Amino acid sequence: MMSKKVLVAYFSASGTTKKVASLLARAAGADLFEIQPKIPYTSADLDWTNKKSRSSLEMNDPSSRPGIKSRVENLSNYDAVFLGFPVWWYTAPTIIKTFLEAHDFSGKEIVLFATSGGSGLGKTESALRPCAPNAIFKGGKILNGASEGSLRSWVESVL
Repeated sequence: MMSKKVLVAYFSASGTTKKVASLLARAAGADLFEIQPKIPYTSADLDWTNKKSRSSLEMNDPSSRPGIKSRVENLSNYDAVFLGFPVWWYTAPTIIKTFLEAHDFSGKEIVLFATSGGSGLGKTESALRPCAPNAIFKGGKILNGASEGSLRSWVESVL
């Protein structure tokens, strides 16, 4: 389909983003990598209505960088990375910053995608750019309920 070697990397707290990432990888003919936290999130950790929950504390601390289980060993093999996550507090979860800072994305295209209960990507790209300063960010999209066909068209339009 395309000459670029593509990776779909994603973080999924509840499984919603994982489903979309799997569909996107199939549509793009891409490899798939799950960004897993060193300490898995519990449902209590994800309770955004509790100001003392783990996710609330992380999202309210700009320096928060939750640990990740593993890195992409062969990132140099890829030309483009679709980076997916659920929208938390109108932006990417802080574990996405951990992931970006743990790798060298110099010269790589990064395309953001997310799942959301209602908000868009807002200023997510500008918040993530400093974590991968030499990458080429190519915008992003909320992919709630996308079909494989619509994802294939979107991939072709951004790469």
